[in-house]
Amino acid sequence: MNTTKNRSNWGTVLAGWGPRFLPFADAASDDLPLSRLLRLSLFQISVGMAMVMLVGTLNRVMIVELKVSAMLVSFMVALPLLIAPLRALIGFRSDNHRSQLGWRRVPYIWMGSLLQFGGFSIMPFALLVLAGAGQASLAPAWVGQIGAAGAFLLVGLGMHTVQTAGLALATDLAPPERQPQVVGLMYVMQLVGMMGSALVLGYLLHDYSPGQLIRVVQAVAVTTLVLNVIALWKQEPRSRLRKPGTPIEHTFSQAWQLFCQGPNTLRRLMAVGLGTMAFTMEDVLLEPYGGEILHMSVSSTTLLSATLAMGGLLGFAWASRVLGRGGDAYRMSGWGAWIGLPAFVAIIASGPLAVSALFVLGIFMVGLGAGLFAHGTLTATMQLAPTGQVGLAMGAWGAVQATAAGVGMALGGLVRDAVALVSTPVVGYSAVYLMEIVLLVLTLWAMGPLMQPSARPRSNSA
Repeated sequence: MNTTKNRSNWGTVLAGWGPRFLPFADAASDDLPLSRLLRLSLFQISVGMAMVMLVGTLNRVMIVELKVSAMLVSFMVALPLLIAPLRALIGFRSDNHRSQLGWRRVPYIWMGSLLQFGGFSIMPFALLVLAGAGQASLAPAWVGQIGAAGAFLLVGLGMHTVQTAGLALATDLAPPERQPQVVGLMYVMQLVGMMGSALVLGYLLHDYSPGQLIRVVQAVAVTTLVLNVIALWKQEPRSRLRKPGTPIEHTFSQAWQLFCQGPNTLRRLMAVGLGTMAFTMEDVLLEPYGGEILHMSVSSTTLLSATLAMGGLLGFAWASRVLGRGGDAYRMSGWGAWIGLPAFVAIIASGPLAVSALFVLGIFMVGLGAGLFAHGTLTATMQLAPTGQVGLAMGAWGAVQATAAGVGMALGGLVRDAVALVSTPVVGYSAVYLMEIVLLVLTLWAMGPLMQPSARPRSNSA
């Protein structure tokens, strides 16, 4: 009797510890238990894996092992960014999808998964033809170019479709008071997917061969499909209101105009674009800066990405905790921008002072600020989405965020090279970091009116 009572007490104590010590355990609710929420978040792992494949693993393999020109590789990697503006349309279509099964989000997650699967399935063969490796050299060059471009476009379109519809589904399922924690969990799972897949893929492709490339990329294709099917299984409730023939209230242009008529909508999107660009211009420059300016070893610069990711994880956890208690989402984003200002000052100062520890601290603070900023803006987008336009709102946020990130990374490299041609390398890097400081100041200016109580009416989203 006493033993049973003691076990019950211990169970109660452990259950009480969960929300306090387990990251994002408080994102669960009675209608959305943690097991179901974690299963839903698997689509973010597949998105993170696709991002690592496109920007990291395949980028390196194409340039180093396959000897493809860096300019052509840059073009291929940039192709998925061309699809980013379509996320608003994808979100709108998922809001208004009509089917016999009564689903609106699941068909888009499924079709996005098939696009990712198809892109990864043909990608290794297209890349081998593009590089002219082995018997693939017998094929015309244009076959490899068109095949590789098509594969990258398919993966990019699938990735954007899955993430837009998946985040909209998470918003549909989560109660309003739990949405900040759900946002944090979703993006932590994306970071987990990126870090885990980077380690696994790097290990599997350590001993490169054309056959190994085919096996690894096609394993990624299968894994993507499996993860996304598990993620969406029995997640979205069916509704008779979504049967074919049910009228749609607005066309896309009408829905977009209605969305833009919301309070400070364009200012909110401008703040997302400026802040995202400010936090991403240095992404491709951190490791070169550490090696070229501070003379850090290869192993030390490799850890910089992990330092940036750890700062981002801490930022998401902190934002989830504060916003879950009713904190202001745009004020949280403002804190992220404020943290970014001294972070870039520290990075700039680390070069002339030759202090690597100051550089690492600056990178950690950049990750922390970026995590707070991204969490705050996405949570605000979820909370302010008009009724029936959650997908459109999430798509608009994703379109601006992804486009700004791509433009920021490309602009950072161009500015660094251009300034270094007429000056020194350290000045080239510092010019980029100074631009990011200016962009953060502009971000704070854009968000100023958004942090006033009158600019933030309560959401009426379903």
